[in-house]
Amino acid sequence: MTPGLQNIHTHTSRCNHASGTVRDYVVAAREREMSFLGMSDHAPFPDGRWPEPRMQMKELIAYEDEVYRAREEFPDLPIALGLESEYVSENRAFLEDEILGERGYDYLVGGVHYVRVNGSWKDFHKMTSPQDLVAYSTAAVKTMESGLFAFLAHPDLFGYAYPEWDINAEACARDILSAAESLQIPLEINGYGMRKSKIMTRTGERWRYPWLAFWDMAAGFDIRILANSDAHEPENVAGNIEDCLALAEDRGLRPIKPSQLLSHNMFTNKKT
Repeated sequence: MTPGLQNIHTHTSRCNHASGTVRDYVVAAREREMSFLGMSDHAPFPDGRWPEPRMQMKELIAYEDEVYRAREEFPDLPIALGLESEYVSENRAFLEDEILGERGYDYLVGGVHYVRVNGSWKDFHKMTSPQDLVAYSTAAVKTMESGLFAFLAHPDLFGYAYPEWDINAEACARDILSAAESLQIPLEINGYGMRKSKIMTRTGERWRYPWLAFWDMAAGFDIRILANSDAHEPENVAGNIEDCLALAEDRGLRPIKPSQLLSHNMFTNKKT
């Protein structure tokens, strides 16, 4: 493990599909000599939608307090306070005015896990049609255009259940990459997909994400990228970040450091 690695995509047990407390991740990060850590558990929704993979509103203050206590206990490791969230227009005021405004969070991670298709919501495990990919790229672009998010997480997540790199996948990727280039919103190479089961395609096995064909195409765009673990267990706080960085280097993509991305608004233990 290379000292000085940074990760700002980190989940706790509050999201119901991860383990560990904030302190557990901080201890693990210090053991691995990491230089920067961001906590970004899945944001609650005021209307309670999609409750299974996210904390509840009533847990938000306790989550914040955990981060503040960890900052006080471990002042040698910078710890950023964030949330990962879907972008839907009716949630904008909550994210912009309350989370980034009143509550003083350092950053938000944009993550597209649900898309609206024919009037119904579909999650990424079930995105198997060209129509789903159009809905995904539309949601990803709107997320970036909102201006609320420090970066777009796992932009190639549309490949989780869509196996083949075809004209539909190319079009989806091009829309996302073009928007990221125009808006200069960083895209994330996500290490969590490297720890998941692989998908079988006509050309053999591949990671569900990162989708190498997506990042091959990305090399032709003027985009900023960063590498994150997307840690769901403390032992993976730095998981596969070096692999993600190598993937970027192989394609001539130059990663930015998370600490550079978030240095504008850090470490005020602001509470309501």
